[in-house]
Amino acid sequence: MTLLTDPPCAVTLGGMALRLQRLDPERQRRRLRILAELADAKALRDRVVPRRLRADRLRELIASRRRVAG
Repeated sequence: MTLLTDPPCAVTLGGMALRLQRLDPERQRRRLRILAELADAKALRDRVVPRRLRADRLRELIASRRRVAG
C-alpha cells in the first residue's frame, strides 16, 4: 500500500459521506432553511448594492456641482 494508490483523505471523505446521509430529519430541515435564508440574503444584497452605489454617485455629482457653482 502506497500513498499514491491509497491516499488517507479517501477514507476520511468516505466516512463524511456516510455521516451526511444519516442526518436526522429535523437537522436536515434546519440546514435547508438556513441555506434558503442565506440565498435570500445574498439576492437582497445584490439588489441593494447597485442602488446604494447609484445614490452615492448622485450625491457626489451634486456636491461637485455645488463646489463649482459656489
